[in-house]
Amino acid sequence: MTRAPVRPELLRWARERAGRRDVADLVGSFPRLADWEAGTAQPTLKQLEAFARAMHVPVGYLFLPAPPEERLPIPDFRTHDGRGVRRPIPDLLDMLHACQERQGWYREFARTVRLPEATFVGSATLANRPEDVAAGMARTLGFDIADRADCRAWEEAMRYFSAQADRIGVLVMVSGVVRSDNHRLLDPDEFRGLAISDRLAPLVFVNGADTRAGQMFTLAHELAHLWLGQSAVSDAGGGPQDGSRREEAWCNAVAAELLVPLAAVRAALVPDEPLEEALRRLARRFKVSTLVVLRRLLDAGAIGRPAFEIAWAMERARLATFARARSGGGDFYRTTLSRVSRRFARALVESTLEGQTLYRDAFRMLGVAKTETFNQVGREVGCGLLPAA
Repeated sequence: MTRAPVRPELLRWARERAGRRDVADLVGSFPRLADWEAGTAQPTLKQLEAFARAMHVPVGYLFLPAPPEERLPIPDFRTHDGRGVRRPIPDLLDMLHACQERQGWYREFARTVRLPEATFVGSATLANRPEDVAAGMARTLGFDIADRADCRAWEEAMRYFSAQADRIGVLVMVSGVVRSDNHRLLDPDEFRGLAISDRLAPLVFVNGADTRAGQMFTLAHELAHLWLGQSAVSDAGGGPQDGSRREEAWCNAVAAELLVPLAAVRAALVPDEPLEEALRRLARRFKVSTLVVLRRLLDAGAIGRPAFEIAWAMERARLATFARARSGGGDFYRTTLSRVSRRFARALVESTLEGQTLYRDAFRMLGVAKTETFNQVGREVGCGLLPAA
């Protein structure tokens, strides 16, 4: 039986990289992991391959002389208690690489068919007032508060927002799992979204495991990054960005003004209305989280800083009691299109049907495995069918 000459520190690195801090948690799948990490035993090649799959690490990494230093290929603006997050977890890395693959393909497609550039990308700087940038974004997006208020549910409002961004050329991808693996759930506390700036293929990814209201704010925040012409991974919420980078505070201010304009907040205030009722009412109207509403009430002078701090802590605690996981189900094809963006899916299906893209590559990037599923995705985006195999 062939044993794999793997260094114990590589095994520990892979386990910790995957967020598995305790060897005991893996004893059911890998009974001798403690011995492997102690160097008193070595796994077989088959066992090592299974371990690599479970830790979501390329098996070749485990034969390196030392753990590799993995860095995100775009700026990391995430913070935790005011400190930068140093090690990206496999879920974030794999999701970012999937987004880069899709964006790279779409960039070449856009260049080939001579699609116009998105001139709004890089049209703003940190020197611009967030209010002015938000107003310009609203005009470009055609993002009307009244239309949003008429949406019957959060999901409808998010689809409307995504569709408006898609219309102006943004690849909007929303998913709560890595690629199409429903066993690899994304953690909103790890990251909420990312933006990859490109005038031919601007891309925004929103962590679909977050609340719908949270997703709305993340989409606005990442669009602000595109207006700056800046790629970034973010975990920004709706509150004031104490201790965060200047770019994040600026993007938060733009997103807050885009979603909840200060003038509209002031016009919607009801004298002597209890704070809790005001939060619920305004959150429903603007389709944002109650935390964003709180922040705007502070900006509008409707609540003082001491009262804001107390209310912010209480509201965060209340929201933290909700279960993160939502029930599955829903429309499979709508979910698939949301994960890869309707704009990307339409271009990919067209290119595949024209023979410009290999079916296997299209299936991989779409996250589908069957021709029938591919055909239905094509119908959903208004394309023809793949010839029967």
